[in-house]
Amino acid sequence: MEIQAKFTFDEMWEKFLACDRAHDGLFFTCVKTTKIYCRPSCRSRKPKKRNVEFCFSVEEAENRGFRACKRCQPEIGQSPAIEFTQRVIAFLRGHYDQKIGLDEVAAHIGMSPSYVDRLFKQETGETPRSYLEKIRIDKAADLLANTGKTNLEISLEAGFQSTSHFYKVFRQLKQQSPGDYRKAKGARHNE
Repeated sequence: MEIQAKFTFDEMWEKFLACDRAHDGLFFTCVKTTKIYCRPSCRSRKPKKRNVEFCFSVEEAENRGFRACKRCQPEIGQSPAIEFTQRVIAFLRGHYDQKIGLDEVAAHIGMSPSYVDRLFKQETGETPRSYLEKIRIDKAADLLANTGKTNLEISLEAGFQSTSHFYKVFRQLKQQSPGDYRKAKGARHNE
């Protein structure tokens, strides 16, 4: 049994124009002139309003003679960008302790650095570099709270190339210094 959301044509049109990802899967945009259907979040060029109709399932769109958009791939269960994002995050988590940059991430993913940076930011709201720094700070915070290692040892183990950068990023993300964080967590400090 198919459940249809209660949207007016104009509401769906507005969500489609806004490329609203929150409505993916609730309805599909069908372009009569090209016979293609898309997710509401598709970034392809927008058709004229009079050339659009909406469907509430992939099956309905295909039964009406529309074929899936190659860009947003509405026929698969999740956005292709979700798989891309998961691959980037897995790479960052697996290599946080190494000196890596956008070029290494892009080479692993098989895309250009600028495209990786742009798509990752579009999907997560942050760059791969800022995401990597969060992973490193989380690792450092765990080490600060649970070991007696020095701040220098922790910064290097977490993948930072300099202690000054470690201190700066730690303070930005945790709103306190590594030493204050360690004290707040009640961990021993063996320097």
